[in-house]
Amino acid sequence: MNRVFGRKKAPGLPPPSLGEASSGVGQHMSSMDAKILQLDRELKGYRDKLQTTKNAAAKKNLQKRAMDVLKRKRMYENQRDQLAGQQFNIDQVAFGIDSAKATVSTVAAMKAAKVELTSTLRNDMNINDIDDLADDMAELMDEFNEINEMMGQNFATPDDIDEADLEAELEMLGDELELEEAELEAPDGRPSYLSEAASVTSSMPTMPTVTGAKFPTAANGQKVDEYGLPV
Repeated sequence: MNRVFGRKKAPGLPPPSLGEASSGVGQHMSSMDAKILQLDRELKGYRDKLQTTKNAAAKKNLQKRAMDVLKRKRMYENQRDQLAGQQFNIDQVAFGIDSAKATVSTVAAMKAAKVELTSTLRNDMNINDIDDLADDMAELMDEFNEINEMMGQNFATPDDIDEADLEAELEMLGDELELEEAELEAPDGRPSYLSEAASVTSSMPTMPTVTGAKFPTAANGQKVDEYGLPV
């Protein structure tokens, strides 16, 4: 029976995840980088020997070996570039899967929010109640403003004040303010009437002084003036 129908194949191992595949490719790239670094060191050694070797045959042999090393380096570099491309593709696929999962989660959350919002608007909120509430609030604010205006009135102001008397008092107050400003604007900083008095005093003639005048002497030896007063 097994020869006719064959045996049922055993289930294989599960495929690796994208993260595992990316990690494996990264390890291969690291191995390639190490090999390329080792070949660079060998090429440097051959280059140094070629600069110091004078024998033509030996130099030709060194050049051949250097060319073989260079070919292997180019091969490893090509393999490293291929692995880098594979890793990039794996990372792009992983990013696409993560983005798709995030989009699915966002859509599911928005659907749930839509259902909840619709239920809230239909069951817990009434547009007519909101309209009535807005009208009531506006009316209350008008009443509140009216109350504030009433409370802001000056109850101590008498009602029998004549406006003509107030205007006359304001005019007198303005004249007093102008007089005070004129006094403050005097050049020497003094009121105008003091400045005028000082100018009159400075214009008066000074008392002449008598130089070398001789005064008589009293009996007690004190000098006196012509009127008998002590000097």
